[in-house]
Amino acid sequence: MRDFRDAKAMAQTLREALKAKSVSLTHSESLELVAKTLGFPDWNFLAAKIQHSQRTPALSVTPAPGSASMPAGTVVPIVPMRDLVLFPQMIVPIFVGRDKTKRAIERALATDRRILVLTQRRSGDDDPALDALYSVGVSADVIICVTLADETLKLMVSGLERVSVVRGAGEEFLAAEIAPCEESRGRTAEAVALSGAVVDAYRVYANLDYAALPKPLQARLRLPGIDDPGMVADSVAPLLSAGIDQRQQLLETCDVVTRLEKILELLKTDQQAA
Repeated sequence: MRDFRDAKAMAQTLREALKAKSVSLTHSESLELVAKTLGFPDWNFLAAKIQHSQRTPALSVTPAPGSASMPAGTVVPIVPMRDLVLFPQMIVPIFVGRDKTKRAIERALATDRRILVLTQRRSGDDDPALDALYSVGVSADVIICVTLADETLKLMVSGLERVSVVRGAGEEFLAAEIAPCEESRGRTAEAVALSGAVVDAYRVYANLDYAALPKPLQARLRLPGIDDPGMVADSVAPLLSAGIDQRQQLLETCDVVTRLEKILELLKTDQQAA
């Protein structure tokens, strides 16, 4: 059975089938149509996911791309973000224009493709030092990196796990020794119950009628099952109309029950204000 990794073959089959019915599609149009049919926003997003799934890990002592856990003491290049709080499981495009951060990306691409995404305390800082960044962030895998015409780097990154900065490292670019942030109360009955409440509250908050949506869109918008409360919290948190400070507080909350409670409160507050 074909899956998303067969997208190019599916696009070719679609073009040939439509051509037989006197319907003409360009190669790009067929790729975009297949991407949307599979529940992805566009071909670039799907292409990045395909590349990520096909990458084979190198034989080395460094973590393989796509595996979440990084041992304490690992040194990781830092990518500071002005107006984004990255959460685990998020896949987002980011743009890098600062020379120091470009050097950090070059190091990551030359090793295990891992970066540490930290949010700036003040978005206006053009050259933030380590102490100008929040000390809790997310390790991430660089899925794809493209150099644009103006030399800006466009990355597609996949958030992996919460980590905290232990100490700074490196001189040519920002880097830090990190330690994983261990979650607590993530598998308790209370967490599962709150997880269900958050999913229900979000559906009301977003005014989503899943039954009325096309099936590919249902799959794209569906939240994780309530049996993984931590993932539910991290999936809903980026969708809230919350400020950077509030998002950072959610990221730093390693107690899953407390994190779900905060998210539920934000959902209810937004509903009342609407």
